[in-house]
This record gives sequence, C-alpha cells and structure tokens, in this order.
Amino acid sequence: MNKKDIITYIDNELAGEITGVSHSIWEFAELSLKETKSAALYIERLKEYGFEVETGLAGIDTAFCGKYVSGSGKPVIGILGEFDAVSGVSQKAACTQHEELIPGGSGHGCGHNMLGAGSFGAAVALKKFLEETGADGTVIFFGCPGEEGGASKAFMAREGMWKALDCALTWHPGNENQTVTGTCNSCTQVLYKFKGVPAHAAGDPESGRSALDAVELMNIGANYLREHMKSECRIHYAMVDGGGLSPNVVQPHASVLYMVRAVMVKDTLELQERVDACAEGAALMTGTSFERIFVDGTANTVPNTTLEKLFYENMKYVPMPEYTEEELAFAKELDSSCPETSELPGTGAKFDPAIRETVKELSEGGKKYLNDFIMPFYSGNEFEPGSTDVGDVSWQTPAAQFNTVCFTAHSPGHSWQNVSCGASSIGDKGMIYAAKVLACAAYELYTDTSIIEAAKAEFKSRLAGDEYVCPIPADAVPYII
Repeated sequence: MNKKDIITYIDNELAGEITGVSHSIWEFAELSLKETKSAALYIERLKEYGFEVETGLAGIDTAFCGKYVSGSGKPVIGILGEFDAVSGVSQKAACTQHEELIPGGSGHGCGHNMLGAGSFGAAVALKKFLEETGADGTVIFFGCPGEEGGASKAFMAREGMWKALDCALTWHPGNENQTVTGTCNSCTQVLYKFKGVPAHAAGDPESGRSALDAVELMNIGANYLREHMKSECRIHYAMVDGGGLSPNVVQPHASVLYMVRAVMVKDTLELQERVDACAEGAALMTGTSFERIFVDGTANTVPNTTLEKLFYENMKYVPMPEYTEEELAFAKELDSSCPETSELPGTGAKFDPAIRETVKELSEGGKKYLNDFIMPFYSGNEFEPGSTDVGDVSWQTPAAQFNTVCFTAHSPGHSWQNVSCGASSIGDKGMIYAAKVLACAAYELYTDTSIIEAAKAEFKSRLAGDEYVCPIPADAVPYII
C-alpha cells in the first residue's frame, strides 16, 4: 500500500465516514470540555476500526486516544484532533444568509468538526497501511477537547504525554491552503469571582460592599497596566457575572474572566502575577473578597521546517479539490457577506516580498472569493499574536500543522459564515483533502525515518537547551466555565 493507495482508500471507503462524523459533530456543537456526544462518537468509531482506546486522558472526561501498534511500534506518530464549538455563533448549514439554527446557541465557528473528522480519517487510513504492509510503527489519534477554552493538550503536556511521540501532526480548517509556520503567544486564563455584601443601594448603601465595584476597579487597574508591559503582550477580559439586574441593590457577587498573553510562558506568568495584584488591590479598595480560579494556559509554538516542507510536498502531491459551478456560486454569495479587507491571503505574503507578488496574482489582488490554490511555501520564525495548545505539543516533540480551504476567502474566524461553510460540500472537500495530506505525510515518516531524524535534530536545535515551562499549575484541574 503506497500513497496512491491511501488516497484511493480515503476516496472510495472513508470519505463518507469522515463527512458523516464531521456533520454529526457540527450538529452537536458542544462547547469546551462539554463534548460528551462528540467524544462518544469518536470512541465508538475508533473501536469499530480496531483501535485500542484510552479515555479520561490527563483527568479530562472528554479527552481520549485511539492507538494501533504494528511490529516494533516505532516510529510513533500522533495525529491530533479537536471537536469543540464556539458560543453564540449558531447558524444554519450551507446558508448564505445569517440565520441562527438555535437562537443564541453555539456553532463550529472554528471548524473543529472538520478538524477532528479529517484527522480521524487520516488515522484510520494509516492503520490500514500498517495492517496491510506489516510496517513497523504506531499511529495514535488524540481526541483533544477544549481548544477554545480548556487547553487539553497543555494538560496532557503537564503529564509529559507528548514526549512519547516521534512526531505530532495536525491541521486546521482555514481560508488558504498553506503550511503553518512561526510562533505565537502563550497565554493563561483566570476567572476572578468577587464576593461582597448586599444592601439596599438607596436606603442602606453604607452597609454594602459591591463585588461589581471590585470587578470594575480591577479592570481599570489592568487597563493602566497596558502602558507598562511588552508590546507583544495582550490582556483581554470578559464580564461573566455582572451581579444581577437591579441597580438598586449593592451587588454581592460579580465575576470577570481574564486572558493574559506573552510570547514565552515565563513572561505570561509574570504578567499574570501583576494582573492578580490588580484583583487584590480591587478587593482591598472595596472591602470584598475573591476566589481565583485557574482555567487554562498554553505555550507558544516551536516551528519545524522539516515537517512543514513534508506537508507542503504532500499538499502538492495530493490532487486539489475541484468545485462545481453551484459551489462557486455559493462561495461567492457567502463571501460577499464578509467584511472587506485589503490584505492578501496567507502568512508568506505578510513577510516575503516575492511570495507577496505571487499571491497577489493568484488571489486576483486578494479579491478572489475562494482561494483554490496552494500558497507558495514559506517557513519562518515570525510572530502571530494568537494562541493555541498545539504549542505545548511542539515543546515536547517535533510538531507541525497546515491549513486547507474549508471557508471562503474573507470569512472571519469564529463567524457564522464559518459555521455555514463548515457543513457544506466546500468544507467537506477541504477536510477530505486534509485527511489525504495528513495520511500521505505520515506515510513518508513511516517509510523514511531519516525525515524524523532531521525533524528531531531541528527540534533540539530550536530549543537550544530551553526547557518546557508548563503554564498549567501542578494542582490545577480542568475547569468548565
């Protein structure tokens, strides 16, 4: 069984299974660490395909893995899957107008229904390859919940789970077909639950101690802190409890959720301590108390050019999706509802002038509504301000990821347009393409272990003696907001 056979197997025997799983997960639309139906579906399917399944990884109910071992079991390749949704973006499938499926409900605005299903399909194809050829190796599909809020991969990293892998591979639905490179921010999320004393706001205000005042003063302190932190750092917050609906009551409870970011984990943790001090000061000023609850944290990514090149070559090898006139018409209409932007697509266009000119031509000056081409290869150390728990994986084993077109060219992240496209034939085709690229790339790792050796040598060089600093405290447990 070679790469062509793998592609044929996915096309003829797995495509319907992969699409069916994706659409089921899309319908479940379960939020972080609450993905019970989604996890159960994957566990059921993994067992049906003969994987050895382990559940409750790192103490997380919806985290699991499915393993298949052949021969000596080496090399060990991990395929990462996600399946949590985003709140407040419920949307009807394959619809060009904003129509909520469930008012105020959740939806797969980041495409994790496709991410998990595509990775699952790749893992099943790799098991087929190992079975039929008897080649040495282990394939493990990791069900990683809570990427949007829970950071299961970081909890797994705290347990040293990723060190057992020779490489970790993943992908993410996107607006472009490209390899992912560079680094990003690490982050922490902490919930502050303030407790005060209720009182009649008009008749007895002096007896009250306002938890809402404490939250507001904490936010003021954090906002003044922005002048005195590194430029790449970020502080975000969201009010999750305003203390009630009556202005004539001194609010006895109020809560705020903070996300703190910096490139390196140690810098994030230092900035987090300063945000904690804002909470302490606010409580002192208002005569209230507060509970500090650690929610999650992630590390920055460590890029691996060796694996990025492997993905790029296989993106070129695997036949690109072809679209019908109906699909192109749908994409054009859906994309017309997206915000206009003058930016060219892809990471390389931001940092490489030659690539920028090529992409400008391929994307029709950024006006194309579906980026149905492969971005020129680009690998670098540039910084992007977002965060992902794939970063924690990349500190313990060589790891890489890529994007495939599952959304229209200008569809924003976490948008209703993404939700709509994520259960359309365009999303399906991008997902199947990703499954093939993942499986073909892993095939090369099994059949040519010199690629793994090169990836490991690069991994060691990039760390340059730095040790992984886990952003998850030793006593922290997964927290569902």
